[in-house]
Amino acid sequence: MSRSALVGNVTAMLEDAGFVVSDRCAIRPKSFDVAARRGPDLLLLKILGNIDAFDAQTGMEMRRLGTYLDATPMVIGLRTRNQDLEPGVVYFRHGVPVFNPDTAVDLFVEGVPPLVYAAPGGLYVNIDGDVLKDERKGRGWSLGQLASELGVSRRTVSKYEDGMNASVEVAIELEELFEGELTSAVEVFGGADELTEEDELDGSETEPEDEHMFSTLTRVGFTVHPTTRAPFKTVSEDDYEDRVLTSHSAFTRTAEKRARIMSSISQVARTRSVYFVDEARRETVEDTALVEREEVEGIEDADELRKLIRERAEA
Repeated sequence: MSRSALVGNVTAMLEDAGFVVSDRCAIRPKSFDVAARRGPDLLLLKILGNIDAFDAQTGMEMRRLGTYLDATPMVIGLRTRNQDLEPGVVYFRHGVPVFNPDTAVDLFVEGVPPLVYAAPGGLYVNIDGDVLKDERKGRGWSLGQLASELGVSRRTVSKYEDGMNASVEVAIELEELFEGELTSAVEVFGGADELTEEDELDGSETEPEDEHMFSTLTRVGFTVHPTTRAPFKTVSEDDYEDRVLTSHSAFTRTAEKRARIMSSISQVARTRSVYFVDEARRETVEDTALVEREEVEGIEDADELRKLIRERAEA
């Protein structure tokens, strides 16, 4: 299956599941392919045939964007170089949850979350330690008795009850012993690693050609979060936590295409979008406001800029 067909299939599946899906980010650089929203859940999705193409820099960028936009980054893929991704299993690459389309259908369409995740050494599940302890005590078993049944140490059983995860084989054996479910779902929504302060600093460097726009946004009162692999240059927010996707360049065909993608993403992400240009022959590209650099020079604060963007987008 071609990557384009895979993206189309995943998009159709998300729409069937009730998501509103953005246009595909068919422009480079791109850390994600589509944004999708259902209710409060906003997803940033990278869709790959081979997940080995998902590198650390892209993972970091997706995690940053997830933080800035209150979104969950995810990768949907078919295989690694060595094997197909197993259905019902969540893998983690560079701090981002990864799973195959079958798992995505179960999660998004059927509402059945995955229970198994891959980690060094094999496949594991989350054991609900409190339930396990209650079941053990309800049987009148000591830690040692349960350890003997499982063929593990007493200390290992104690760790299971304290929240340590177990291999799939151990989990199956436990559920057979107690004739009930003891596992909890893998956290997928919000399951990406949180950014550290160092991670955020790593993404704060700006290119020389971007410095003027960034300093202008900062001057009028926006907090600016630079991006490196998105179809926009920054996610900027004011004191009211209103977010704006911003970019800048001469107004070329490529810039127009980028502005259209920004408009689509902003509709899904519930932000505004603005493209700063040297000279504009129109006021918008879809819902992305076009603002000439000279106009911005006379703007005093975030309210004024936000009003200008809103008026252009709604005209």
